[in-house]
Amino acid sequence: MKRDGFLKIFDRNIAKMKAMTPLFAFDPDMPIEEQRARAKKKLAELISLPEKQTEPKPIIEYTDNTCEDYDEIRFSFESEPGIFIPAHMLVPKRVSGKLPTVICLQGHSTGMHVSLAREPYPSKKPIEVAGDRDFCIQAVKRGYVAIACEQRGFGELNLEENEISCHELYFQAALMGNSLIGERVRDVMALIDAVCFGFDPVDADRIGIMGNSGGGTSSYFAACIDDRIKVCMPSSSFCTFTAAWGAIRHCCCAYVPGILKYMEMPDMAMMIAPRHLIAVNGVSDHLQPFGAAECAFEKVKAIYEAAGAPDNCELVVGGEGHRFYAKEAWPIFDRHI
Repeated sequence: MKRDGFLKIFDRNIAKMKAMTPLFAFDPDMPIEEQRARAKKKLAELISLPEKQTEPKPIIEYTDNTCEDYDEIRFSFESEPGIFIPAHMLVPKRVSGKLPTVICLQGHSTGMHVSLAREPYPSKKPIEVAGDRDFCIQAVKRGYVAIACEQRGFGELNLEENEISCHELYFQAALMGNSLIGERVRDVMALIDAVCFGFDPVDADRIGIMGNSGGGTSSYFAACIDDRIKVCMPSSSFCTFTAAWGAIRHCCCAYVPGILKYMEMPDMAMMIAPRHLIAVNGVSDHLQPFGAAECAFEKVKAIYEAAGAPDNCELVVGGEGHRFYAKEAWPIFDRHI
C-alpha cells in the first residue's frame, strides 16, 4: 500500500511537470535578445550565483616538464575569500603563442584525477579510464591547453578520499539560500579569471568547456552565465528536467528549486546562442533518456535559428550509455573552437 501511495504521488508530480508552461520558455515570435537577457537574469537569481568577492590570485604549487608531450602546472585559485580550488593545467610542448583552452569538469567520481588518467593527488601513477573520461589527456593531445578543475564535493574537495560529498555541501548552501550549482559556476568563472590573466599560453578569446554527467551539467550552466565560454560540450547531461531529473533519481547537487516555473533545460540554450553548443548523448543512457534529449534538441535548433546561427549547435549521438564519446565529439569541437 505504501508503494502504491508513493507511485500515485510520483505520477501526479510528473503529470504536473509535463503540464507546466515555463514563463520564460523560448518564444519564436519574440526577439531572441530580449528573451536571452531576462532568462539569464532569472537563472542567476535561481542558482543564487555568488557575487565576485575576491580576485582569483592563482598560486602555482609546482611545474612538471618531464612528460614528453606536455608541461604540467599544478595550481589553485581563490574563488571566495579563503576558499582555494585546485586545478591542473596541461600545455602542449613544442607549441608557441596563445592556444585555445579547454576546461574539463569531471562528473560524479573521485575527482579530477580521472580526467588526468592517474591516481588521486599527489600520486601520478597512471590508471585506465573507462568511457573516454580522461578528458584532459585527450584535449592536450589535440593541441589544446587543457585544465582539470576540481568541483565542490568531488576529489580533493570532498569529505573523505574516494567519496562523493555533494549532499552535505548542497544542503549547507540551501540553508543559506544559495545553491551548489551556483557555487560551482562561480568557481568556473574564477578559474577563467585566473587563467586569462595569470597564464600566458591561454587564448582568452578561445575558451571551451566540457564535461560528462555532473560535469556536463556544470559546463552547461556555466556557459549560460559566462559569455567568455565560446564552446560548450556537455556530455550525458543534456535532456529535459522533467524527463531526466524529474523522473529518474539524480544527485541533489544540481537541482535548482523552482526552475521549471521559468525554463526547461533546452530553453536555457537561449543564453548560449549564438555561441557554439555541442550536446553529446548516448542512445541507451539510463539517466538522460535519449528520446527526450532528441526532442529537446529540436527546440535548441529553433533557438539557434532565431539567433541567426543554425550551424552553431549540434547533437552528437553515441551508440552506448552514460559516457563520453571522444571519437564522435572532438572533431566537431575542433571545428568550432
